[in-house]
Amino acid sequence: MKNKILKSIIYLYYLSLVILLIIYLFPGSIISYLLYRDLGEQPHIASNLIGTSINHFFYFFFLTFLGLIYNLIEKKFINSFLFLLILSFLLELLHFFIPNRVFELNDLLGNSIGVVSIFFLFKIKKTFTA
Repeated sequence: MKNKILKSIIYLYYLSLVILLIIYLFPGSIISYLLYRDLGEQPHIASNLIGTSINHFFYFFFLTFLGLIYNLIEKKFINSFLFLLILSFLLELLHFFIPNRVFELNDLLGNSIGVVSIFFLFKIKKTFTA
């Protein structure tokens, strides 16, 4: 049973990476189209002061958390923190070239803060449990 749960977490990590790539590289907002039938409108997961960037924070926070669990399960450190941080920069920079997409510094900050916050939470936990 435990092995199935761990494998499910690994599959969820890879599935989440694929979904991230599809959402980021699609010209327009797929989620907006599904919710509002409008590729241009951006959905909000939570109302906030920084706009849709909170969505970026939530997704990269979730993805980094799954990456951390994946690294702990496999007993090898792929350094998902660095991988996801670089990926967040590259994907946001690609918005310069994708039609109907716009590079936004706030989105880049949301991505980065999502990744870095898990990194610091992991380091703090590791410090207090060591």
